[in-house]
Amino acid sequence: PSLYAADFANLGAQVSSLLDAGVRIFHFDVGDGRFVEPVTMGPIVLKSIAPLIHERGAVVDCHLMVVEPEHHIPQLGAAGGDSVTFHVEASDDPQRAIAAARALDLGVGVAVNPDTPTERAVAAAEGADFVLCMSIHPGYSGQRFMPESVERIATLREQLPDDVLIQVDGGIDDSNAAAVAEAGARLIVSGSGIFDRPDIAAAYRRLRADVESSQPRR
Repeated sequence: PSLYAADFANLGAQVSSLLDAGVRIFHFDVGDGRFVEPVTMGPIVLKSIAPLIHERGAVVDCHLMVVEPEHHIPQLGAAGGDSVTFHVEASDDPQRAIAAARALDLGVGVAVNPDTPTERAVAAAEGADFVLCMSIHPGYSGQRFMPESVERIATLREQLPDDVLIQVDGGIDDSNAAAVAEAGARLIVSGSGIFDRPDIAAAYRRLRADVESSQPRR
């Protein structure tokens, strides 16, 4: 679940409901108003919910939609982030960003925007745990899924080593979750596809069932 789409007046209750439904990874979007237009959540919000998430054995993956990602990594690690994902378009030295995350014992991913060739992410991903294939233009929750992302995921799966996972983020709901899983995504992020439903726990369980029933190409 992408917490960017949550009801912030009821954030703790919604996190608890999703933990009860079996969630073990939460997606936490950080926008700086520069790499993306909106300023989104930051370390203060993360610090408030991380103890609740960690005490239930779950983790927080921080998606850095920011310039100079190395500047933000220590703050998010200190606030309770367990992994960080930075954009290849925002870093002039991906290996330095990966090293900054590893120095703090954080997991790390490399994100690639829809208009960026997948080869750039593959070249930057040495030493990373996963590559995030954006299926919308980053910045705002609630955008429509870009269908061409399915083939981009399949291409990344062919280009990357088997031990580097593929994450997908943007417009994921029960109409496309199975398709992206079949293409090779194993970490599947959904914001409005969960939080805009009347029963968020049921929405999560339905998406998870769709993914688990899919047959990946590889």
